[in-house]
Amino acid sequence: MLSSYVDNRHNLEEIRDMIIEPASFLTSWVIKPGKETKINFILSEKMLPILLLLAFPLLSEAFIVTRGGTETRPHSLPYMARIGISADNLKWDFCAGFLVREDFVMTAAHCYRAMSYVILGAHNSTISEPTIQVIPVHQHFPHPEFKTDTFDNDIMLLKLKYTAQLSMAVKTIALPQSKDWVKPKQVCSMAGWGKMDNDRYSGTLREVDLEVQEKKICNQTYSHYNDATQLCVGNPWQSKSAEMGDLGGPLVCNSVAQGIVSHGYNTTSTGVYTRISSFVPWISRIMNAS
Repeated sequence: MLSSYVDNRHNLEEIRDMIIEPASFLTSWVIKPGKETKINFILSEKMLPILLLLAFPLLSEAFIVTRGGTETRPHSLPYMARIGISADNLKWDFCAGFLVREDFVMTAAHCYRAMSYVILGAHNSTISEPTIQVIPVHQHFPHPEFKTDTFDNDIMLLKLKYTAQLSMAVKTIALPQSKDWVKPKQVCSMAGWGKMDNDRYSGTLREVDLEVQEKKICNQTYSHYNDATQLCVGNPWQSKSAEMGDLGGPLVCNSVAQGIVSHGYNTTSTGVYTRISSFVPWISRIMNAS
């Protein structure tokens, strides 16, 4: 079954009696009492990072999954971003993304929801690190020709409400030029927080090396594969891949973000990524106009 890697598991027992919603969107949070809950208080802005980090394991399993990966050195990938997304402010999923300018994060177009926020500077998702920055999304720019049936043009830019404060833990990553073309057999990397080989979630950021494949590999598996705008990534004979929950994360080749995790089948280690170099003119127009 074709999957965009989103796991829409919302009705977890741990939160079935509690609704968490933003009041004044990421300025304070109101926890409303449910059937068996008598909690009713407002958390201050200083408590927000702790609440968000503690909420991740409970609210959704749409985390980044790095099968076959290893833990990264803390904050060695400072461009990584986690994106909270919701259509109704009640059910929240999470995508990955990456900081490409102090006020822009790039991700997949199928991560679009009406409400979004970005977390930067995180390594260990189980604690409130002093390095994290939580920033609401001011404006969404999904590609106008994104196709939900084939996931072609699966790219989106998020304009942040506030400019990120660059530091050792928060930095931008370079984007390719239009003529840059990732070649088959090239080994690149993707990173994230999530399931490991033991099927358990990791609280710390992990990274995995993945090999770019010839287009015929994806043509055999994905009838809609378009090599002009997509990348075929992951050796089908190795148990290393980006899987469910990896949507929107970057494929990094020689310190340049060349791809975006888009979609794939759960029966193969080969997935389809958006080829960023094919969208450089569109990216430039959006960012230069904002």
